[in-house]
Amino acid sequence: MESFNESIIEYKKQMEKGIIQKAYRGIMDYVMQLRTYFLNNYPEYMVGNLYYGYMDMTYFPISVKKLKDRKLKIAIVFLHDKCQFEAWLSGSNRKVQKKYSEIISDYDWNKYRIDPKNADSIIECTLDANPDFSNTIVLTKKIEESTISFIKDIELFFSQHKK
Repeated sequence: MESFNESIIEYKKQMEKGIIQKAYRGIMDYVMQLRTYFLNNYPEYMVGNLYYGYMDMTYFPISVKKLKDRKLKIAIVFLHDKCQFEAWLSGSNRKVQKKYSEIISDYDWNKYRIDPKNADSIIECTLDANPDFSNTIVLTKKIEESTISFIKDIELFFSQHKK
C-alpha cells in the first residue's frame, strides 16, 4: 500500500502528462451535455444538478412524478474507475433506500443488479459498459434508450406491487 505522499508523487507525474486533465474535462463536458439533453427533451422529468464527485463518480438525478411521490429518483452515473455509464434507482435518504430495497427483495425482482456494497443505489442498470466518446450522438441515444427503459420497468414494477 502506497503512502499518501507516494500517491501525490504519482499524481503529480500523471498530471504533468496532461492526459488526465483532458480526459476529465471531456467527461465533464459530455455529462453536462447529456444532462442538458434530458432537460431539453424530457420536460416531464425533473432533472437535477450535476454532481462532479471525487473522480469516483459523476452523476445527475432524474425524477418522474410516480417515483418522486415515493421519494425515489434515477441517477445517471459515470463511474470513473470502470469508465462506464450506469443508471441507479436511489432513495432520498437511507430509510427510503432500505424500504424499497426490501420491497424489491420481497418480490425477488432480479431484472437489474443489486449491489449490497453500494449504499447509494437500490438497483443498478449498466447503460454503456464501454462508451465510445468519438460518437457522442450514438452514445447519447444509447444512454437515452436504456434510461427510458429502466424508468419504465421501475414504474411498471411499482404499479404491479403496491406495498
